[in-house]
Amino acid sequence: MHIHVNRDSLGDTRDEQEEVVSRILYFVEHHWNELLKFSRRSEYAINRWAARYGYENTPKAIMEKAKKGNYGRYAAVNLCNYNTVEFRLFRGTLKYNTLIAAIELVNRICDAAIYNTDENIAKLSWSEFVEGITEPELIQYLKERNLYINDKVEGTEEM
Repeated sequence: MHIHVNRDSLGDTRDEQEEVVSRILYFVEHHWNELLKFSRRSEYAINRWAARYGYENTPKAIMEKAKKGNYGRYAAVNLCNYNTVEFRLFRGTLKYNTLIAAIELVNRICDAAIYNTDENIAKLSWSEFVEGITEPELIQYLKERNLYINDKVEGTEEM
């Protein structure tokens, strides 16, 4: 399942869009393990159809790596399309909730990249990222995949 995001929604100018895309790439690399679990793809399948660029210390460094590399369209976040950014992470599905959850996750990733600076996106933990989610389909899916870690745990003390 591939989800395309119009580049125009990421900024008014090409330079603004590139900055946001660099933060998207950073987020994907920084939270790769969680996104792999969310995607339902095997390691083999993700490496074949949606390979990662590789972790770098800054969003700009990952963007440079993506531009210089010969990844083609088979990257987790495909940058080959002029008008869109393509998220190729997700395994196909016929389940409505899974489809909606994937779309909502991509929307949240884009929002995080738009509204955060490079420094803030670098500090953003997975638990902080999922903390503000209000979409019921996404919350349910994250819980099913053990990726929603904001519920308080009620426990009793052992004596």
